[in-house]
Amino acid sequence: MPFIILYLQSLGYSGAQVGLLAGLIPLVNMLGAPFWTRLADTKHCHKLIMGIAILGTIVFATMFPFFSEFSLVLIISVLYAVFLSPVIPLADSATMAMLASEKARYGRVRLGGTIGWGLMAPIAGLIIEAYGIKFAFWGFSAVMFLAFIVSQRFSYSVGVSQTPNTAGFRDFLANRRWGLFLILVFITGAGLASINSYLFPYMEELGISRSTMGLALFISTVGELPVLFFAHHLLKRFGMYGLLVMGVIITGVRLLLYAWLNFAAGILVFQLMNGMTYPMIWVAGVAYADENAPAGMKATAQGLLGAMMWGIGAATGGFTGGLLIGSVGGRWMYLIFGIVVLVSVVVITWLYHAESDRKVRSVN
Repeated sequence: MPFIILYLQSLGYSGAQVGLLAGLIPLVNMLGAPFWTRLADTKHCHKLIMGIAILGTIVFATMFPFFSEFSLVLIISVLYAVFLSPVIPLADSATMAMLASEKARYGRVRLGGTIGWGLMAPIAGLIIEAYGIKFAFWGFSAVMFLAFIVSQRFSYSVGVSQTPNTAGFRDFLANRRWGLFLILVFITGAGLASINSYLFPYMEELGISRSTMGLALFISTVGELPVLFFAHHLLKRFGMYGLLVMGVIITGVRLLLYAWLNFAAGILVFQLMNGMTYPMIWVAGVAYADENAPAGMKATAQGLLGAMMWGIGAATGGFTGGLLIGSVGGRWMYLIFGIVVLVSVVVITWLYHAESDRKVRSVN
């Protein structure tokens, strides 16, 4: 997936066109994830929707390398994003359901994704450097078919008798602390999108080889392992929201460091910080969404989390990053994103605690 931007650039698209496609995929995810997950909660057909989503993703990912005309790639990107959007929220919802009373150990289950990513990253880099970037799409599709087979063994929490109602959904969204939580993950998603979408173009801008890009992915994965393994201890020590804020702050610092030390060794070292950014944020976010979801809306809550972080947040980061890297370069792009993330987390955390204090005073 990180090679998609390089593929689009290889087709000769402008910075604005690349930014549009990079922003469009998560924007569609923002709309698709809540729609699919709410449908799954309402109809109790989680496994069916998961299967359809993965198979649809495979179909359109396979089609990518056969087209170069911008309008056709745009259409394929939208359809690819529509089907991909519910996969991670439904997987997280199933994980939390199957963990039952051991939900704090979500991080240890999530280790599977990290190990898979880490094993494939250097292999993908070598294969793509040797045989061409089109193999990224075909390799992705092959592994996703294995994911389809495994996903059909998942079980979901469907024991709630009532069907989620529109009024309850509106009340859920009207909760101010939940709203601030979603704003924070939106901003975080934008910051992380600048890493996920543009770290490789930034490295190519610096003259770094594609095999080194694969190594960078591997190093970022190694940094995740201890954080995910001890995630349940971190949740107990700092709490869900506290751990989230810590991860966002470290993300902002990481962005600034990319701008400061813009050479291969510096980037590879700071890839180790990935363990204290995305994994901490996602573990805390999944736990917060599950804990604060009304009855019958567990998958819906995960869909909203994914939509704000990997939907509108990533869309904003993808589109803005495309414009910035095309106009002022990667170094200034990371500097701007880092400052925005750090300022935002301070303001939102202050508002969150102010709202919590107001709640306490109203009860008393």
